[in-house]
Amino acid sequence: MYICAGEIEQFDFAESVGIGMVDTAVNLTRICEKKMPDEIIFVGTAGSYGTVGIFDIVESYRAVTIENSFFNAGAYTPIVSRETSLYFGENKENSITVNSSNYITTDTVIAGYYRQEDITIENMEFFAVLRTAKLLGIPAKGIFIVTNYCNQTAHEDFLKNHTEAMKTLSQYVSKIKIQL
Repeated sequence: MYICAGEIEQFDFAESVGIGMVDTAVNLTRICEKKMPDEIIFVGTAGSYGTVGIFDIVESYRAVTIENSFFNAGAYTPIVSRETSLYFGENKENSITVNSSNYITTDTVIAGYYRQEDITIENMEFFAVLRTAKLLGIPAKGIFIVTNYCNQTAHEDFLKNHTEAMKTLSQYVSKIKIQL
């Protein structure tokens, strides 16, 4: 089953689960209880911490949820913040790590800290997708297209590149679906 955040990131082949981790977790749980899918494939956009280029498409089976304040000792959390997919037999060892947060990173210094932790891109929903899927015993992965770098112009670049990114990602997923 294909899912997406929805609103401006809606695809005709995917069900919308909402923007952010809370809406995603709640709505994905409801959908899975009704449809009981064999697998979940999340498709969406992402910001790059600098190692992946604009319009690059990447797949992932691994996510973390780290807030920017983690890197300047401005906060701590008792929550386990790493999650991996239930996919077995896939090459998860080479999978990139996606950070999910309630915020979009606009500070290049902070983006560098994510790179040092081997975290490649950020997407607001993916951690919730993997966590929900794992709790329900459903294999999951994400397919992302990079729309922007995590810097001061992140939002403007996201808006500028969004239409082309959605078209390119749709074409990519269509090719995958045909091959299956």
